[in-house]
Amino acid sequence: MVPQPKRKLSKGRRDRRRAHDALQAINLVQCSNCGEMRLAHTVCPSCGYYEGREVIAIAKEEKKK
Repeated sequence: MVPQPKRKLSKGRRDRRRAHDALQAINLVQCSNCGEMRLAHTVCPSCGYYEGREVIAIAKEEKKK
């Protein structure tokens, strides 16, 4: 037999346990090269720059008329 709780946990005790389960907001910073918002400590997905130098060459799309 599995042990069962002897008393019901109160809502306050239950909710205090779940206080850290909320989702955290993503920390976005502005790219110093193009100004787009990007994740911190990552290469910018729009221009390919990281810490002032080009890490990934991004091909720019041309408009077709």
